[in-house]
Amino acid sequence: MKYDVIVIGSGMGGLICARQLAQSGRSVLVLERQHQPGGCLQSYHRGSMEFDTGLHYVGGLAEGQPLHDAFSQLGLLKLPWQRLDADGFDQITIGRQTYPLAEGFDRFADTLSGYFPQERQALQQFVDMLRHLPSFEDSSHVNAYDYLTTLFHDALLVNILSATAMKMELRRESLPLFNFAHSLSSYVQSSWRLKGSGNLIVNSLISDIKAAGGEVCCGAEVRRLEEAGGSIVAARCPNGRVFEGRLFISDVHPQLTFGWLKDSTLLKGVFRRRINALENTFGIFTVSLVLKPGVLPYFNHNKYVYRKANVWTFAEEVDGVGGVMVSARVPDDGTQFVRQVDLLTPMPWEVCRHWEDTTRGRRGQIYEMQKDRLADECIRLAERVIPGLAEMVERRYTSTPLTWRDYTLSPCGSAFGVRKDCRMPLMTMLSPKTPIPNLLLTGQSLVLHGLEGVTRTAFNTLNLVDSSLT
Repeated sequence: MKYDVIVIGSGMGGLICARQLAQSGRSVLVLERQHQPGGCLQSYHRGSMEFDTGLHYVGGLAEGQPLHDAFSQLGLLKLPWQRLDADGFDQITIGRQTYPLAEGFDRFADTLSGYFPQERQALQQFVDMLRHLPSFEDSSHVNAYDYLTTLFHDALLVNILSATAMKMELRRESLPLFNFAHSLSSYVQSSWRLKGSGNLIVNSLISDIKAAGGEVCCGAEVRRLEEAGGSIVAARCPNGRVFEGRLFISDVHPQLTFGWLKDSTLLKGVFRRRINALENTFGIFTVSLVLKPGVLPYFNHNKYVYRKANVWTFAEEVDGVGGVMVSARVPDDGTQFVRQVDLLTPMPWEVCRHWEDTTRGRRGQIYEMQKDRLADECIRLAERVIPGLAEMVERRYTSTPLTWRDYTLSPCGSAFGVRKDCRMPLMTMLSPKTPIPNLLLTGQSLVLHGLEGVTRTAFNTLNLVDSSLT
């Protein structure tokens, strides 16, 4: 069978594209190398408990906000979303002082002005920028760190405003204001947790794909895209399976995608060198804790904890864990007590490089000891806001960028895909269009990451489908 569209990769972007195209009447096939779909959204089981990998909260789901219409169209607003605390959806602790980030642009500015009255005017200017987000043309070449340090005189406030960007990569020399602002703005409008795992999103999208006649094939790893007559004609798997299609959409990292085109006559050497030279963002070390029953009341916000005011540089320093995000799962056992808490901290690939040629479960004792040491450090830092956390832990599980790489194939276990650079935005922010007329890209490596960024990108990809199919 020759499909109208073959989507490679079942992350959020790929599933959105597949759902919308299947519902428009096209024959759609999703190919996924893993035996479980979902990419960064997928969850995993340990015993009777389910743990998330990449989803912890999302912004802008209320009516009139960035994700509302898209999630409504995708049938995702029906899922059990819980709105986080309006008076502090994120709590930022630097040293021993905690600062709340309040919901709503004006309230956000007013709350922080109470701590930094001399910065009130600058805070109002800042939220006005978030309210009326600058365009790509206006802000992709603007350095986020330079913007913040020019607007604000208090270095501590700059750190507070940047502290939740552990859900992206902060780099003083290169992070575009465009990406920084888009990452923060929707969360300030409203922040939400899913009452359950990310598999709720995955299962909803896949159910809609299948209901519309689409197919999802797991355990189908693409290793080659076959080209003929100036376009791609088929995707080939190592077991010999071949899938023919008219249009191909890749939700896989661009460096891997173009690597599948071994003998392309359409990809010039300069293009390949440009794609292969792209740098990738850091990975994440995650500690998933299972707590003893009834020991920690649920907290309806995220906690970001830093040892000192070095938010923009702590991930590059080598003196131990300097910052951690603490996220609680909404209790599903009918009590008001947390059973699952995730601790996340950036982890550069250099820390993992010694084991880059190993596979899961075969990395050795030194690797396991290093994970245990880092997990202990994360817990100690989190105890600044949850005293006695270590004694509450029943068991714990850890993952590193190596784990992320092995499951998602993201180069160097990158958590957010290609690194965006304000010094060369047109080189590091990729279009869904490619030099091959019937190959489109989607996913977090293009322009924006996170659930909002990937959703926006997927719809941008969909806007190009008709012209690519003609």
